[in-house]
Amino acid sequence: MSRHRIRFTLNGAAVEVDVPAERLLVDLLRDDLGKTGTKDGCSVGVCGLCAVQVEGAPMSACLLLATQVDGAAVRTIEGLTSPLQEAFIEEGGFQCGICTSGQLMTADALLRAKPDASGTEINDWQMGNLCRCTGYYGIARAIAKARDAR
Repeated sequence: MSRHRIRFTLNGAAVEVDVPAERLLVDLLRDDLGKTGTKDGCSVGVCGLCAVQVEGAPMSACLLLATQVDGAAVRTIEGLTSPLQEAFIEEGGFQCGICTSGQLMTADALLRAKPDASGTEINDWQMGNLCRCTGYYGIARAIAKARDAR
């Protein structure tokens, strides 16, 4: 396989790295760059554990080739500072924590895109993030709390 030099911004810092053409973004982040907050769950883009933001939009890192972020701004949970994090703690938005990084990255993208998101919009945006522990009510409350605190 061929190798490619890519340059992108990761959590505000410039990154330049050589990657094989088939390298997935989730593997680059976790294995090569040490950003282990991004989880790999289903590897087919349906669970939301690997959600990161690319140019502000939530994306499944398990579906993106690393070369697809060449020139882009990528943000992982390690780069997130948001009232959402405190709201998740206060409202019981997580239990085991496996889905939390993906939930937070998607919720942050939602509140950036739609600062006055309705309850329905919150639910719609979280549809791609699976959680087996919370029943989603604490997650929705946390997002609404962070929205209302803005």
